[in-house]
Amino acid sequence: MIGRSYWILIWYGILAIGVAGFLASLYWGRQTHWKNLDEVLRAMGTVTVSIGMLMFLHEDNGGLTQILIVGSLFFFVLAFILGRNNPFRHRRSDDENGPPKPGPL
Repeated sequence: MIGRSYWILIWYGILAIGVAGFLASLYWGRQTHWKNLDEVLRAMGTVTVSIGMLMFLHEDNGGLTQILIVGSLFFFVLAFILGRNNPFRHRRSDDENGPPKPGPL
């Protein structure tokens, strides 16, 4: 495969971004009582697809590679569904009422 070493570097970079996003979403999830579950699932999808692609590029074409890539699709679809049904997301009516008033510190 032409440029395989570059693709491996790119997927390692995506994996690093995914791990950082996963850790940040876990931290933020603890603070918000897991109202950001869609972000956690997206980060899990990024990590699993990165690992699956790295295994594919290293020519380890076992069943685990396919399971990881299909699993990442499951995480992304579930994140999309949960993100659409999140009652805490931003609504247009929020814009009509103006910016939120600052509360007591």
